[in-house]
Amino acid sequence: MLLDKDIKEQLAQYLELLESDVLLKVSAGEDKVSREMTGLVDELATMSSRIKVELTDLERTPSFSVNRIGEDTGVTFAGIPLGHEFTSLVLALLQVSGRAPKVDDKVIEQVKNIEGEYRFESYISLSCQNCPEVVQALNLMSVLNPSITHTMIDGAAFKDEVESKNIMAVPTVYLNGEPFSSGRMSLEEILAKLGSGPDASEFADKDPYDVLVIGGGPAGASAAIYAARKGIRTGIVADRFGGQILDTASIENFISVKHTEGPKLAASLEEHVKAYDVDVMNLQQAKRLEKKDLIEIELENGAVLKSKSVILSTGARWRDIGVPGEAEFRNKGVAYCTHCDGPLFEGKDVAVVGGGNSGIEAAIDLAGIAKHVTVLEFLSELKADSVLQERLYSLPNVTVLKNVQTKEITGTDSVNGITYIDRDSGEEQHIELAGVFVQIGLVPNTNWLGDAVERTKFGEIVVDKRGATNVPGVFAAGDCTDSPYKQIIISMGSGATAALGAFDYLVRN
Repeated sequence: MLLDKDIKEQLAQYLELLESDVLLKVSAGEDKVSREMTGLVDELATMSSRIKVELTDLERTPSFSVNRIGEDTGVTFAGIPLGHEFTSLVLALLQVSGRAPKVDDKVIEQVKNIEGEYRFESYISLSCQNCPEVVQALNLMSVLNPSITHTMIDGAAFKDEVESKNIMAVPTVYLNGEPFSSGRMSLEEILAKLGSGPDASEFADKDPYDVLVIGGGPAGASAAIYAARKGIRTGIVADRFGGQILDTASIENFISVKHTEGPKLAASLEEHVKAYDVDVMNLQQAKRLEKKDLIEIELENGAVLKSKSVILSTGARWRDIGVPGEAEFRNKGVAYCTHCDGPLFEGKDVAVVGGGNSGIEAAIDLAGIAKHVTVLEFLSELKADSVLQERLYSLPNVTVLKNVQTKEITGTDSVNGITYIDRDSGEEQHIELAGVFVQIGLVPNTNWLGDAVERTKFGEIVVDKRGATNVPGVFAAGDCTDSPYKQIIISMGSGATAALGAFDYLVRN
């Protein structure tokens, strides 16, 4: 029995929502994964009279497809969709049965209007919190459009295939046998990459806003909600709604919520924003800010939006080491998320660059998966909390190198080592390994601003206690500012402060 009592009780409630019969076509062998997958399928069938099972031969074994009776929908799971992918399985069952997806009608029409044959394959790990969004988006596309198919492939169950394609990051998506994308992508982002996204003409007739928020993370969402609650015309431009928290596996310091996951919190933020009269412009990047009679924001697609006030909440991103090999081997051994990509390095030697909390937490996680972990820290002492250091030093397969400077990440098709300099002796050393996880902090997403607003030497936007910048009507909040602490709850508070500051500015001007 793969499903525990609590999960089965929840699942039973969902299966009652099936609107028509669903046929699971199973391709299984004698191996352990096949036996466990067959056990899961049989368990599902015993829980609902609407689920039928049929043995067949599919492209991969073990795998099973989810179909309408008499019609192949193109949704296939190669491996066992448990862990983070269990929700993907439940949604596939419901949507194939005819249950309407919670997606905008406009997006559904975009999917239905795609022409041509699209055969998607996504390579995932069950511990990856970023993979389900990709899997669920591609499954939905397959359900809505008969010319689209999608197979989810668990890398742990198909190691030879993953290694033959040199896949070293998840989720990795192939389209018609060729690499399509790597990393988290929403349904809208996939459509945009296929050429179905919004262009500048869709923004041409928008009236000026009272408050225009740039950025859709915790600070931006908070700012938009506070502004909208004042009854003023509010818009939000988001590169990707949720921001950094989409890449955060576990959140345990969001006060009043003992534990949640980043993608779950991001979905809640978006749902809360959309409960108000906010013009949400997703998948859009700002590239210019100019103060005229109104404040103008030019987007990457060429559209120009105007507003009486603006709140900048563009967040931050992982800081690069900036050494040869880092960019060349990104997703080919250079990684930034241990929860997502760690399982692909099972039994291999890896390194973590960075000795702060995030770096040491990454090393501890990897030590349970990898053969050996080497931590490289530039300073003479680790910066992580003492409790994390104690845990790290208790692990038998971890080496800590302090006072060293990373010089180069080496490789051919993928990473094969890292070169560093001992800062005391000046000696150069090389370690052979398969992966490098970069954990050296954050850099604000503010380069696009140029000299439009005052920034620190680190690129952080300088704000006062009301969130105001040096430009009248322009406010900022969250990790893109010179706030000394970068935390979700602090970003939300600063977003509210900036919105109230902007409202006060509008009232007085």
